[in-house]
Amino acid sequence: MREEVLTDELWARPEPLIPVRPRRFRHPGRRRADDRAALEGILYVVRTGIGWNRLPTALFGASGATCWRRLAEWHEAGVWQQLHERLLAELRAAGLLDLSAMLVDSTHLRALKRGDHTGPSPVDRSKPGSKHHLITDATGVPLAVTLTGGNRNDVTQLIPLIDAVPPIRGVVGKPRRRPRRVYADRGYDHDKYRRLVRARGITPVIARRGVAHGSGLGKVRWPVERTFAWIKGFRRLRVRTERRADVHQAILSLACSIICLRKLILN
Repeated sequence: MREEVLTDELWARPEPLIPVRPRRFRHPGRRRADDRAALEGILYVVRTGIGWNRLPTALFGASGATCWRRLAEWHEAGVWQQLHERLLAELRAAGLLDLSAMLVDSTHLRALKRGDHTGPSPVDRSKPGSKHHLITDATGVPLAVTLTGGNRNDVTQLIPLIDAVPPIRGVVGKPRRRPRRVYADRGYDHDKYRRLVRARGITPVIARRGVAHGSGLGKVRWPVERTFAWIKGFRRLRVRTERRADVHQAILSLACSIICLRKLILN
């Protein structure tokens, strides 16, 4: 007997977002695998990091190939993005989201099969790699995450990350998507991007290159580094094994949604 991977509480969130496929009567073909079984298989692969073809079909009721196709299909339909936005709204309604400041950072991972959004890594002897770029609220709740090649400079992703934050509902009034301040390390030190951040009504708090360490930003920025540790807790995200960037992005979005749900449950 295996442990429960997909709880009723987790399934209740994406279930209404999943598109309903119309039933074919004239040429029905093989019966479509159950959506819940497919999502349970997806979560098992993402959490354990096993290959899709090694997923035990007899236990989950859906093959690894079916789960992979369903992951990509739902990503294209916007299911994972909608799920993330709904959970962010729930967090804000519960008072568990601090949008007074946002934190940005990135992390590198190897790309074993190359593919889209990969490049020679400057920190891994020019081997193919990718980067996760993350923006969180002041407590480390993931708001948006993007994927680029491993050779992409962090500062070039600062504005796309800020713009990727969705309008967050949950309270009466206009949806919130802009913080008062953005905190970043020396990798984002560039006056041009400071001006672009200020043009959006946000105060950039970015460490300067060439100055002694001890800026004090570490006591503010540590939650984003902790969130990366949570993301790496999903073994499928420690090393990039997906050739297609959209499939890897789907796994990233799903992981962020699970992190948000955990905070809702624990609080």
